[in-house]
Amino acid sequence: MLKIGLTGGIGSGKTAASEHFAHLGAEVIDTDLLSRELVEPGQPALAEIAAAFGRQMVNDDGRLERARLRALVFGDPLARQRLEAILHPRIRAAMLARADRSTAPYVVFVIPLLFETGQQSLVDRVLLIDVPESLQRARVAARDGIDDAQTERILQAQTDRATRLRGADDVICNDGSLAQLRAAVEKLHQKYTHQVRN
Repeated sequence: MLKIGLTGGIGSGKTAASEHFAHLGAEVIDTDLLSRELVEPGQPALAEIAAAFGRQMVNDDGRLERARLRALVFGDPLARQRLEAILHPRIRAAMLARADRSTAPYVVFVIPLLFETGQQSLVDRVLLIDVPESLQRARVAARDGIDDAQTERILQAQTDRATRLRGADDVICNDGSLAQLRAAVEKLHQKYTHQVRN
């Protein structure tokens, strides 16, 4: 099966692109969604996070305090590494298991930290959803309502744009409309399905 690694910085439009790939018939496996499933109440990863970072990371309903954990890990590189050590092996295993069960013509792994975690070897092609940093900042501020300082910390924790561009096999520049993004996705969908058939 052809495996595509879809990546891009925060606010680049990965979700909109991946949703359109799914609409066209691709198997889309989003590592952010897998990550959320892995920290549901009762999951071993949630207990490990509480043990590593303190009970205050879990609220009274037994759910992860996402905002508190995000503020901690984006302000402390060592804390981020500890969290990644808990989550990344589990995410990778779940992602590959779902791909193995798929009957779609190709699979799209949505991996925001593809380059940061060195997962290029898991995919046949890397697809970058690219956007200028100024537009990233504006989108993140509008969507997430977080302050400039936290946005900056998130951007600093991600691979820089030039490195992502160098490492990509395919690039969609998402600085236009949603219709333009979908048209670019459709063009790549045709390319990927053609590759699978041949």
